[in-house]
Amino acid sequence: MTQAEQRRAAFTTVADGVHRVSEAYVNFYLVESNDGLTLVDSGLPASWKTLDAALRGLGHSLDDIKALVLTHAHFDHLGLAHRLHTQFGVPVWVHAGDSFIARHPYRYRHEKSRFVFSLAHPGGLPVLARMAAAGALRVRGVDGLSMFPQKAGQTGSLPVPGSPEVVFSPGHTAGHCGLYLRDRGVLFSGDALVTLDPYTGRRGPRIVAGAATMDSRQNLETLTQLAQTGASLVLPGHGEPWTGGIQEAVDAARREAAA
Repeated sequence: MTQAEQRRAAFTTVADGVHRVSEAYVNFYLVESNDGLTLVDSGLPASWKTLDAALRGLGHSLDDIKALVLTHAHFDHLGLAHRLHTQFGVPVWVHAGDSFIARHPYRYRHEKSRFVFSLAHPGGLPVLARMAAAGALRVRGVDGLSMFPQKAGQTGSLPVPGSPEVVFSPGHTAGHCGLYLRDRGVLFSGDALVTLDPYTGRRGPRIVAGAATMDSRQNLETLTQLAQTGASLVLPGHGEPWTGGIQEAVDAARREAAA
């Protein structure tokens, strides 16, 4: 594979000016705008070279990233944040409800024991092993965070390229938020709604298992906020994009309930 082919393989264009980078079963996204790039989530530490290749494949560089916006601050979405912030001065945006996790990536609430759950659901072990190999156990926290400028339950656009609208959708974490690009019909659902549960290996629209989710009942309830966007394309933190529309995805996730 030539270098040009490697750069193209590092990302998939999923919508106008929206590009998916996926490694070790974790997705993050580049949003292009006239005033620069916004990175939505940031994968795991091993994704640094993949991000650089994707940027070069798109004709950009790391200097073009004007903001990193987190749907939530779990370690598998925070992997490149410390380096981007300290070495390149990229502001890291997060809801205040997740600011503690962003500083301390391994200190977060979850309903079930991860160890016991993994033993009972061996289908997720290959996924978790890939994530560990990609640096899931060595993610550094971030200080000097930029907080979303809205209160819980309200929405608003962020002052970053692409102007994503914040959709407060707690449950997976206390400060989880979807991000909606209204002009493109695209919703970044983070881990509030995924098409691959890393802890079970199951595919299709669902919420993440209680081994990583703070409150499954709340997570299922607040899928309503995501559905209200009416987004035609759903881009999750784990799994393939969902092209059937957000309402169809939410209905399917509620049928699956919680693991």
